[in-house]
Amino acid sequence: MIVVRHERWAIAIVSCILGFMVVTQYKMTQDNIEENIRLQRAGDLAVQLREAQSERDALLKQIESLKKSGANGDGKADEQLMMKAALTNVKGPGVSVLIEDSLKPVQSGENPNLYVIHDEDILRIVNELRAGGAEAIAINDQRLIGTSEIRCSGPTITVNGKVFGAPFTVKAIGDPKTLNSALTMRGGVVDSLKHWGIKVTIKQEEDVAIPAFTGTFREEHMKPNELGGKE
Repeated sequence: MIVVRHERWAIAIVSCILGFMVVTQYKMTQDNIEENIRLQRAGDLAVQLREAQSERDALLKQIESLKKSGANGDGKADEQLMMKAALTNVKGPGVSVLIEDSLKPVQSGENPNLYVIHDEDILRIVNELRAGGAEAIAINDQRLIGTSEIRCSGPTITVNGKVFGAPFTVKAIGDPKTLNSALTMRGGVVDSLKHWGIKVTIKQEEDVAIPAFTGTFREEHMKPNELGGKE
């Protein structure tokens, strides 16, 4: 009986030691896995940082190349290209349009959303300005290009990835009288907004300043086509 008890105690001690070793080994393995994950993430971030730096360096080289070509006598042509691409600050005659939410009390049974400015209202104003020959347009100093988005985000509007609340200021360069007429024609966008009490104030100005586009260009699918419009 004494021998059996000694054997049981020995088995128990050995089991405890083995259990401790297994737990210790498991913790060490987990720590190694977590450390490897951290190192992998750090490596991924380092790769992304290097790619961003390379892209930045490439853009800086392009800018320097444009500057050098300008110094060699091609500056006027380059400046025109930059201006047409909305990459330079511009100014000229045009209009400044201030759009403010309605202050009219909401009538019983009516949708209160009809009394606030929406992305479709801004889009209609922009489209009328373009139809009136606007050469450059900005919303709250965000220059519009072909890929600029104008969409609602609740009570706010997003333009070029930036969020703005009312009031909104739309600036456009072009013939002031033509632009004003495009907005104020009978039954046009200004008339329809005024019906709901949305205030639209148009100023014809001799000198409207519009900043350059500062957002991100998305060119994931587009590439040069040497054959023109043919495939």
